[in-house]
Amino acid sequence: MSNIFDLFKKIEKQSDPTPVTYIVAGLGNIGKQYERTRHNAGFLAIDYIADKCGVKIDRVKFHSTVAEATIGGARVLLMKPSTLMNNSGVAIGEAAAFYKIAPEHVLVLHDEISFDAGVIRIRRKGSAGGHNGLKSIIAHLQSEEFPRIKIGVGKKPSPEYDLADWVLSKLPEPDFKAICDRFADIHAATEDIIKGNVDAAMNKYSK
Repeated sequence: MSNIFDLFKKIEKQSDPTPVTYIVAGLGNIGKQYERTRHNAGFLAIDYIADKCGVKIDRVKFHSTVAEATIGGARVLLMKPSTLMNNSGVAIGEAAAFYKIAPEHVLVLHDEISFDAGVIRIRRKGSAGGHNGLKSIIAHLQSEEFPRIKIGVGKKPSPEYDLADWVLSKLPEPDFKAICDRFADIHAATEDIIKGNVDAAMNKYSK
């Protein structure tokens, strides 16, 4: 494994001398069947950020597709884990270990079923709150001290509704539009968080 890391580091030095100091990971599931599902809100958001940064998340690395970009003056690794949602921590933990990045510099964008579609909440840290992707990240980083942007994807229609069926269901057009309408705010909040202005981001965009 160390030989693979050494090779990665050699490639990084050849491609860009600026070291990666921040990870921004959007959570979701890869595969056509998961496109535009509630669970893929993080993928959708990070694709928007990549587009605004003028990069494509298309390099395969750390059990993910990745790209590098400059956001808020920092060199950032944008990630879409390809491990499926429940094992997101495998990819993020590997990248964090490689770049020696502390949990406080790992920003996670993920779906949240407690909020209506389009509502976003920014948190400096916290528990998994029943989200299996976050649970995996906490286990692999061995910390809850990482910021996250929660993206509302709509509440279950009833308590009895199966959770897996709900998060893997396709977003209806109004909900999809409500979420997409917040991507500019998510991008701006990401920049604020990377600059260290987490409280400012919480005050401006958590509404």
